[in-house]
Amino acid sequence: MTKPTKKEIIAIIGTGDLAKSFGRRFARLGYPVVYGSRNPESATAKSAIDKTGHDAIAMSQKDAAQKGHVVFLPINWPAMQTAAQSLGNLDGKIVVDPSVPWRQGKDGYPEVGVVPSGAELIQQWNPGAKVVKAFGTMGSMIIDNPMTVDGPVTIPIASDFNDAKERVARFIVELGLDPVDLGPLRMARSVESLAMIYMIPLIRRDSTEWEFVFRRNADWVRKWQDDWGDPVVDAEHLAKMPEI
Repeated sequence: MTKPTKKEIIAIIGTGDLAKSFGRRFARLGYPVVYGSRNPESATAKSAIDKTGHDAIAMSQKDAAQKGHVVFLPINWPAMQTAAQSLGNLDGKIVVDPSVPWRQGKDGYPEVGVVPSGAELIQQWNPGAKVVKAFGTMGSMIIDNPMTVDGPVTIPIASDFNDAKERVARFIVELGLDPVDLGPLRMARSVESLAMIYMIPLIRRDSTEWEFVFRRNADWVRKWQDDWGDPVVDAEHLAKMPEI
């Protein structure tokens, strides 16, 4: 009888709303979950453990990152800067950045909070890690229940490492979502711009919000009157996205 494959340990740095949503879903999927907290004995950390169940544990942020095979960073800016530079050696680890590095402009609307992008800074601070920008364009309720909105929610992902993108894409599918490869990590700038648009109804206290839902189609192939025989951009480096 074949033994079941042992699943990776998921380290989730932080114990906020999105962190707990990730923790609960991954735990239910059978992944060991460890939360990284500035105070693992705090009521907030204990609440995250209790709500996650499935033998989830909490420890310091650095210890959690070292223990995890895959590290999620659902941390707000500017706290991200301190946290992401204090996790120890992350060489070879997949680091998933769902953060939205924005600040409120003088007119009240969001503006770019960091340059060139949050994900690229995290990669600079941890050059041996494999940083993937993902999950930055949706609310925690989509992680809790992907059927909250009609139709599958698409998650754009960007990274300079194909193997990391492909692994994160499989996570996305397991969570009931649809992964789309946007290319190299510098495309995180576009993802984070989308995320700022996402924040607008929250800032204005609108009665409704929005989710980003991309739809696949082949309409452009017909309209361009192209035989589609030209070389494919980045053909040797395209990640293989799983079927959904």
